[in-house]
Amino acid sequence: MYEHDVIVVGAGGAGLRAAIAAHEAGADTALVSKLHPVRSHTGAAEGGINAALQEGDDWELHAYDTMKGSDYLGDAPAVETLAQDAPEETMHLEHWGMPFSREEDGRVSQRPFGGLSYPRTTYAGAETGHHLLHTMYEQVVKRGIQVYDEWYVMNLATTDEPDPNDRECHGVVAYDVQSGNIEGFKANQGVVLATGGPGQAFDHTTNAVSCTGDGHAMAYRAGAPLEDMEFIQFHPTSLPSTGVLISEGVRGEGGILYNSEGERFMFEYGYANNSGELASRDVVARAELTEVDEGRGIEDEYVHLDMRHLGEERIMDRLENILHLAEDFEGVDGLVEPMPVKPGQHYAMGGIETDENGQTCINGLYAAGECACVSVHGGNRLGGNALPELIVFGKRAGRHAAGDDLGEPEIRTGYGDDAEDEDDTEFPVTPGKAGLDEVDEAIAADGGVAADAEGLLERAVERERARVDRLLDRDEGVQHAEIRSKLQQAMTDYVNVFRTEDGIKKALKIIRECRQEYQNVYVDDPSRTFNTDLQHTIETRNLIDVAETIALGALVRNEFRGAHWRQENQIRDDENWLKHTMVSWDGGEPSVWYRPVILEGQDKTYEPKERSY
Repeated sequence: MYEHDVIVVGAGGAGLRAAIAAHEAGADTALVSKLHPVRSHTGAAEGGINAALQEGDDWELHAYDTMKGSDYLGDAPAVETLAQDAPEETMHLEHWGMPFSREEDGRVSQRPFGGLSYPRTTYAGAETGHHLLHTMYEQVVKRGIQVYDEWYVMNLATTDEPDPNDRECHGVVAYDVQSGNIEGFKANQGVVLATGGPGQAFDHTTNAVSCTGDGHAMAYRAGAPLEDMEFIQFHPTSLPSTGVLISEGVRGEGGILYNSEGERFMFEYGYANNSGELASRDVVARAELTEVDEGRGIEDEYVHLDMRHLGEERIMDRLENILHLAEDFEGVDGLVEPMPVKPGQHYAMGGIETDENGQTCINGLYAAGECACVSVHGGNRLGGNALPELIVFGKRAGRHAAGDDLGEPEIRTGYGDDAEDEDDTEFPVTPGKAGLDEVDEAIAADGGVAADAEGLLERAVERERARVDRLLDRDEGVQHAEIRSKLQQAMTDYVNVFRTEDGIKKALKIIRECRQEYQNVYVDDPSRTFNTDLQHTIETRNLIDVAETIALGALVRNEFRGAHWRQENQIRDDENWLKHTMVSWDGGEPSVWYRPVILEGQDKTYEPKERSY
């Protein structure tokens, strides 16, 4: 058993920042990650960091843009915290040596991004996330923070009081990929989940293979609600063959979208007739797919993104990486021909419910980054707001987990007095017991909970060892890849940019089938070391749980808001739906309830307005 004050699970942008903050607050801190830190998916972030740094810009404008972009489903305390803290955190990165792009006078460069009223996106070429990871990892090494890389965290060690608000998290259980050992990590003060997004729930995604919703699923099964999971962002410019991201920076620099008839179509859409290609991502993605659906797509699949007019010098200076991606994956030279692009699953606005300090309703359990929902992004995230979220709320979660007093949060967590009644929507199938398998049921039947933290953690370790033994002992059944492929195709077909009630119900039915098939899953590779088949099998279980919450949220929210479009009701319904969708694991089955959105800020109330660009 390993023991530290603060355990940070995941070593991407949010995890690294949380670990640094916890260490600076005096806590013995460790990072536990299934990847080496610089291989984390944050490295794929190309665009930049939104921060009000220039004269003429201020945090209030940033906050307003973010609230408008969220389609008024962001919580004002979180939105304002992001906008206020982002400049200082961005300057921290610069002081730590992050190589931001600069103007001729030496100032850090900032460029326009979709949905922004001011060019406030700070960037490092088209590799901002890559440089951010390396900059913060250097700080981790400098401080001597312990890193357990290639340790896959399988589950949390939490108590099981009937009310999740009374539960406590005392550590995690992890699988050492190199040795095959399964060990416990005791956290004396707190566990911070920074495990990234669930993009692998979809077939066409910009997310890495490692983005399997592990933190979401572990927190969900432990009793923490998942919030606004129906809001999935589909980035308008991914490469058709692979899903590899083409940065919004291309459009920020002046890139233009064309259909098969050579028409620049974005200004033809009334809600984007001022900003065109720089409307928010949900707006651009829907416009592109409308062009394809109405027969103006190229090969009935994609549109063209053209940056040739920017000139070779500017492209090589600011977008060189984009040239390499287009050449390597599509065989296209962006200097002489347009690039094929189409919407691809990119980001989850929802996640584990937290307050401004990263605290969940479970004592000692925190979350930050894409796996968390604070809620900054509401119904739609603006480009350039993901990286500041990582560093702002990663820092706050790390500090609070280490014992720093950050003041009383304004956002509540868990089922409380402000919660609205459960949803009575009739689901198309019995959802089934989320995440349960034979090992869970056998251990539950054994009964009893250890009285102290160490006993609790030891029991959690025994449980995961039994699960792995059961998977490896089976010599027949269904392989996880078949289940995962079926799940991904259902989510891509039925819970994509355009959604219908019948389609979502079909997805839920297929997800239920996947859950039943998972009861007979087996691992083809019997080895104990470097067993990626075993790891992917466990990850598939997490994807099933997370996909179900996405589809359930999409089914019950019968309105059009942000990235969530419903054919049956193509209007934003502020009278009935200015509220967050919450999904809890209630006795082994999903339970849907609601919490009001907070629109009251420090000095103003954000009144919902029609959203156009």
